[in-house]
Amino acid sequence: MKEKRSGPMPKIPRSSDNDYTHDMSRTRREFIARETGTQLNHLGHYSIPPETLSGNIENFAGVAQVPIGFAGPMLVNGEHAKGEFYVPMATTEGTLTASYSRGMRLTREAGGITTTVIDDAMQRAPMFAFSDAREALAFGRWVEQNFETIKQASDSTTSVGKLRDIEQYAASKLRWLRFNFTCGDAAGQNMVSKATKAGCEWIQANYPRPIEHFVLAANLDTDKKHSHLNSLHTRGKRVVAEITLPKQLMTDIMHCPPEALFKQRQYSNMGALMAGSVNNGAHFANGITAMFIACGQDVANVAESSAGFTYAEIMPNGDYYFSVTIPSLIVATYGGGTGLATQNECLSVLGCTERGSVNKFAEIVAATVLCGDLSLGSAVVADEWVSSHERLGRNR
Repeated sequence: MKEKRSGPMPKIPRSSDNDYTHDMSRTRREFIARETGTQLNHLGHYSIPPETLSGNIENFAGVAQVPIGFAGPMLVNGEHAKGEFYVPMATTEGTLTASYSRGMRLTREAGGITTTVIDDAMQRAPMFAFSDAREALAFGRWVEQNFETIKQASDSTTSVGKLRDIEQYAASKLRWLRFNFTCGDAAGQNMVSKATKAGCEWIQANYPRPIEHFVLAANLDTDKKHSHLNSLHTRGKRVVAEITLPKQLMTDIMHCPPEALFKQRQYSNMGALMAGSVNNGAHFANGITAMFIACGQDVANVAESSAGFTYAEIMPNGDYYFSVTIPSLIVATYGGGTGLATQNECLSVLGCTERGSVNKFAEIVAATVLCGDLSLGSAVVADEWVSSHERLGRNR
């Protein structure tokens, strides 16, 4: 890095005519190299057409290349995802793809993973302030009485989003309205912001009494951060993946009988409880993040999407029932980064580029998470965890 100069640093070059070209990306790389003394020899190698990136990035200068591998095949018996899938995973963590593939082999030989999307909602939660709590309560009742008209105002901003309901939360003289929308194949954060704003403008124009203050968002959403509210009430898709594994199959493939894995599950539940964790599973975030990067999802949504619950039982015949529940899985198959070249290819591998495929993608993600947690949990019990990382994860 070059020594610090006196005076202000120069601005990054931009073009007011067309900022998304190979020439402008090269100009910016040369500028950064000149200003920092670092040669950008790899950032400029990419196949994505720059003209497709408007709305996805500003000051485009190149790409970060993350290795992608495929795990699988994984057999899913979902309502939307049916059949076998090769799962794209973008990661720099050795052993990850191999571990997920091992879990996929086990579940495939057991007959496949059952997946169910049990809820769907994306939120924006505006806050209204009043002179006292009684005024806030009266406002809440008025909102309930006028829901249908508020819904009409909100839904008028989008052909896809639909206002499902409005939850209400109160503290002091403040009242939060949690607008819940369905958003089609989009993740929907921007969509619901616009729609909620329209609904709130109607409220402000028509509520007959004074409103002291209004703000479109005041952290109850909770956008790109975990909350127990989202775990209870859903943000994005609420998905369950579950399977019953034959005892002998677990022993043969995972070197781990159900009794040992169930015992470890109880220890892990206690450890998660003591730590105040938002997840009692092994590593939901690994599979979710790897798929999000590969498939053009908003990776910051891993903050919410990686929260979750695992549940297990030993069946009367000795088989092992195991499930994962992801209460706030925020995914899309339309919009955002899903249309970019490499990301769209990965979605296409999964058959998730057609209209109406977002629940299919959600089920595939949940099934992948289940495979990863089974594999890691078994590796810990069978004392294969450290040795596998030493064998596959060393690049020193």
